[in-house]
Amino acid sequence: MENHLESRRPIGDPEQNGSRLVYHEGDKNYVPDTCRPLVAAAQAGRVQLHALGRGGYPGQRLSEDELRELRSIGFWDAGPNQDWGLPPHRNEGIEISFLANGQTCINVEAHELVLGHDELMITRPWQEHSIGDPHIGACKLVWLILDLDVRRPHQEWRWPPWIVLSRQDLAELTLFLRQNEQYVWKVTPELRYCFARLAKTLAETAQGNHSSRLAVLINEVMLDLVAMFRQRAIPLEEGLTSSERTVRIFLKELEQALDQEWTLNAMAESCHMGVTQFVQYFRNVTNLTPAHYLNCARIERSKELLLRHPDHSVTAIAFECGFSSSQYFSDRFHKTVGCSPREFREQNLLPGASTKAKTGRDQ
Repeated sequence: MENHLESRRPIGDPEQNGSRLVYHEGDKNYVPDTCRPLVAAAQAGRVQLHALGRGGYPGQRLSEDELRELRSIGFWDAGPNQDWGLPPHRNEGIEISFLANGQTCINVEAHELVLGHDELMITRPWQEHSIGDPHIGACKLVWLILDLDVRRPHQEWRWPPWIVLSRQDLAELTLFLRQNEQYVWKVTPELRYCFARLAKTLAETAQGNHSSRLAVLINEVMLDLVAMFRQRAIPLEEGLTSSERTVRIFLKELEQALDQEWTLNAMAESCHMGVTQFVQYFRNVTNLTPAHYLNCARIERSKELLLRHPDHSVTAIAFECGFSSSQYFSDRFHKTVGCSPREFREQNLLPGASTKAKTGRDQ
């Protein structure tokens, strides 16, 4: 994972950075994982690595015209005493990873889990996850990542044209994958055999192009997943793919991006919704307009910062919370709280705390 600050970008808005996709959330930017720790371990001879990829993913390059939605596919075989792991990261597509041997710790959206022998980890597009705690265990892991051209939970998944499951099978698979939050699955014998053949094919890629065989095997994986889900009659949660869930996710991200210059259009764009639709679902979730909610959130953050950083000026805190000027901040603060920022600080600051500002002059 790579993060860096870049303000004034809509949350969740993907863009191309050269040949690499960038996903914005709060004050962080995510690019699809480059697996640098894995590559370094392979170069040092601590891990066997066989992979095909495009963009920043490791391995031999996939050509432009072969399996275009396949972003990465490969396997690693790691012995004991590894000193690396894959820290929290996100991928633009659905990732399906099978642990053939051994075990290792994983984390999916703050859920700490152990991935064991004959188990799958499935993560949805742009879902945060890590492998290792912080180091991986001795294990053999086979993975594939498919870009389904989605960024938010309510958007429809677009499967590659070379996934040739019937319309009914593909619809069921999509439903199973989108509407449940189980991240680890014990595989069926059919899936185990399919991943074993995938690993064998990947180990032979240096001997020629295996796009056709890989396409067949990936289709088999998807078909066997459908059969597994049907057999286990998994419970589905329709709310996981709702527009309201997209707004709830946006609200969590917004907490870390209050300093951005938000407009109604920018908020709607970040949720990949039209303005009217966004306002409707936003009010359903919060009972407030987006502008009212944003103002309240900024005021609450400013109250926290005024007390946490008594040596910071009101002007600095105003900008940090996304207000365009200290005067506008003071006016909005007084209207909401009933006193000025300086009066609030003086009334609530613990005895002995310094109120001398680092820069500027408090108002």
